[in-house]
Amino acid sequence: MQYSASLTQRQSQSLVFTPQLIQSIRLLQFAHGELRQFIEQELEKNPFLELAPDSGSCRLPQGSAEPGSLESQGAMSASSDGSTSQSEWKSTRSSPDASAGNSMPSFEEYAAAPETLHENVDRQIALTPFRCDERLIARALADHLDDTGYLHADLREIAAVTNFPESELERILRILQGFDPIGIFARDLRECLEIQLRQRDRLDPAMEALVANLPLLAQRNFRALKHRCDVDEEDLLEMLQEIRSLDPKPGNRYHSGAPEAIIADVRVLPSPAGGWQIELTPELLPRVLLNQSYFAEVSRSRYNSSEQAFLSECFQSANWLVRSLDQRAKTILKVASEIVRQQGAFLEHGVAHLRPLNLRTVAEAIEMHESTVSRVTANKYMLTPRGVFELKYFFTSSIASSEGGEAHSAEAIRHRIKAMIAAEDENSVLSDDEMVAELRRVGIDIARRTVAKYRETMNIPSSFRRLREFKTRSTV
Repeated sequence: MQYSASLTQRQSQSLVFTPQLIQSIRLLQFAHGELRQFIEQELEKNPFLELAPDSGSCRLPQGSAEPGSLESQGAMSASSDGSTSQSEWKSTRSSPDASAGNSMPSFEEYAAAPETLHENVDRQIALTPFRCDERLIARALADHLDDTGYLHADLREIAAVTNFPESELERILRILQGFDPIGIFARDLRECLEIQLRQRDRLDPAMEALVANLPLLAQRNFRALKHRCDVDEEDLLEMLQEIRSLDPKPGNRYHSGAPEAIIADVRVLPSPAGGWQIELTPELLPRVLLNQSYFAEVSRSRYNSSEQAFLSECFQSANWLVRSLDQRAKTILKVASEIVRQQGAFLEHGVAHLRPLNLRTVAEAIEMHESTVSRVTANKYMLTPRGVFELKYFFTSSIASSEGGEAHSAEAIRHRIKAMIAAEDENSVLSDDEMVAELRRVGIDIARRTVAKYRETMNIPSSFRRLREFKTRSTV
C-alpha cells in the first residue's frame, strides 16, 4: 500500500454565533425593563452613544402594507392616512376635564392590594361553618402556616397549649387541607402532593406508592419506581407527568408586594379608515443615536494604534446597537401586525372568537423563523380595546369541530367553560360530563379529561366541591 499527500477544496456552510449575533438574539427577548437596563450600561461605557430626548412613535395601519412586508420609513413614522395621532390617542383616555392635571389619582390608588396567603386563609376560615372551639383551633393552626403554604408545627405542642385533644386538631387540619390553594397546610412535600392528587381523584395505590418514594424519584431510579408502584414504563411516564403538574409550594402564588403595572409594548387602536392601527409604545422605545460628529472629531486627534483600535471598536459597537434596536422594533411590529391580522375576530367580538394559532403560521406569513417569533412574543404585552394581553396569549391550540366546521381555540373553550360555571347556582352545578355534552351541542368535540384539565388550569374546583361551597354559603 502506498501513501501520498494531496490538497483538496471542500465548500460547506455553517452558522457561526458571533458575540454580536448572540446579543441581537438577546435583544429580541428583553422585556422593556431589561432593555432599558442594557441600554443604560451601553451608554455608560460607549462615548459614541447618546439618548435622544424624544423617542417618537412607531405605527403600522393595517392594510397599508402587504402581510409580512414592513418598509423602514413606514414603520418608524406616523401614518399619513388620517389615523389618530399619539397626542390625540392620549387625550381620548385622559380625563375630559383638562384642569384635573396632576390631581388625577395614580395607578396605585386605583389598584387593590393583592390578597396575601394568610388573608386568603382567614377569609376561608370565616366562611366555613365552624363551632367556636373549632374556629379557635383553625386559627391556631393558621398561625403556623408559612408563606409557601406549609404547616411547620407539632400538633402535640399546639394541643398542649390550646388544651384541645390532638385528634381534634388532626380533624380540623383535614378540613383546612381542603382550602384553596389546594396543597396548603401540608406538613411535608409528600403530604402536599397527596392532598392535590386526592382533590383530583388521582390518588390510586400506584400513585400513593410513587409519592411515598420521592427520594427514588429525585435519584431518577425509574427501574425501582416501576417495581415499587407495580406499573409498566408507559404508566410510570403518565404518573410522572401528573406529578410535574402539581405545585410543590402552593402558597408562592400569593405575595405581599405592591402591584406591578404592566406597560404594553404594542398598542392596537381602531383605524378611522377601517381595520386596526398598530403602534409600538413610544415610552418603551429609548431612541439611541450614534454621535458621528464626535467620532470624526476624536479620529482627527493623534492617538496611538491601540487607542485608535479602541475608538474604532466603540464606534462599530455603537453602530451595531443602533441598527439592532431599529431592527428589534420593526420585528416586534411585524409580528404584532400579523397577530392582529389573524385575530381580528377576537378584537371585534371577544374571547369566544379567538382563533387557533401557532408560531409556525405567523412565522411563515412574515417569512421569519419560528424561534424568532417565539423570542419576540416572550414577555411582551399588547394593549387592545379588550384589555392588555401577553402576545403569547394569542397562540392557542386547536380543538376540532364536531360538525366538521372551523376548529375552535383552546382559550375560547376555556372561556366557555368558565362562563358555564359562572352561571351555576346550587340547583344547576354541572359535572365535567355535562359540560362535555353542552360543548358538543354547540359543535365542540372535546373529551372529558380535556375539560377536567382546562378546569384545573383555571383553578376551578370539581362539581362536588362547587356544590359544597354553594351549600356552605347558604348556611353562613
